[in-house]
Amino acid sequence: MSPAQRVGSNEAEYQKGVKRLYENGIQHVPGKYILPENDRPNEKSRSPRLNLKLPEIDCAQLNGPNRDRVLASLAYACENYGFFQLTNHGIPEEIINNMSDVSKRFFELPFADREKYMSSDMRSPVRYGTSFNQINDEVFCWRDFLKLVCDPQPDVLSHWPCAPIDFKEPGVAYAKATKLLFLSLVRAILESLGIRNRDDDGILEELENGSQILVINCYPPCPEPELTVGMLPHSDYGFLTLLLQDEIRGLQIHHRDQWVTVEPVPGSLVVNVGDHLEIFSNGRYKSVLHRVLVNSNSYRISLASLHSLSFNRKVQPSSILISQSNPRRYEGTDFSSFLEFVESSDGTKKNFIESRKIQ
Repeated sequence: MSPAQRVGSNEAEYQKGVKRLYENGIQHVPGKYILPENDRPNEKSRSPRLNLKLPEIDCAQLNGPNRDRVLASLAYACENYGFFQLTNHGIPEEIINNMSDVSKRFFELPFADREKYMSSDMRSPVRYGTSFNQINDEVFCWRDFLKLVCDPQPDVLSHWPCAPIDFKEPGVAYAKATKLLFLSLVRAILESLGIRNRDDDGILEELENGSQILVINCYPPCPEPELTVGMLPHSDYGFLTLLLQDEIRGLQIHHRDQWVTVEPVPGSLVVNVGDHLEIFSNGRYKSVLHRVLVNSNSYRISLASLHSLSFNRKVQPSSILISQSNPRRYEGTDFSSFLEFVESSDGTKKNFIESRKIQ
């Protein structure tokens, strides 16, 4: 049977996620997951010749005598790649290992335990789901995820999973460590934009009291990885995303008009510019399209920590960066506007931020 002939016949099963399909021994990708031919990753994009080493930013050097040079490298990465590898980030290895371990064990739970957190409500403080938008997506992606809202912690922690029994402690430790790292990076980014030591529109204080969402992504082995993807091309909502990858390649970014695979760097975090930073910088720093490939042999787990302003606050271009020669290019936006957009439209590609641009 050709991919075009595989019409999905069991929508309810697909809503339960690809981990369950894999556990049930599926041999072929159902029609619900098969992308149109033009949207599938081609052989060229999978070629090792297109593997990319991202610019590396040494976090330890940011606090040393080479700070100015590192800030220039940071600006270059944000302007030309929208991504960089953050080395010597300072998060203890124990915190990372504990979080990686408990994340894997969550997806190894029986489906009945995972299903308790399954929801299509994009506003839920804890959500186990699949694909991108289970309500709107015509074609599903080969991904399951667990989304955890991290603040205000006293209100949301009671909603976090109780299984594995030790889930919450490493989750809280990892969330706190990445939030501190994010704030350190934001100070450097503001300085690289030339506004840190001036009136910075209060953005740093806003981000200190802002939002954080952890998303644990699980990409099970796929019997026909050439027909689907783990995540469709998209840019990230928010200010910055800090991504913890394992050693298995899968992340691709759209760079210089082609898809390239990011080479994992052991011990590092991948950091990328989000739509909110593009807006705040008035377009100087760009959020970049990225997607995730799947494979037929190995599980791939990644953990994204997404940071931005509080859900009820608007982000808008910094007044310091707007001038007669550099007019305002974006409307302000908040989380509610984003949710309304993705619930009624295609939330992939850069469609949301395109809707914020001033024509």
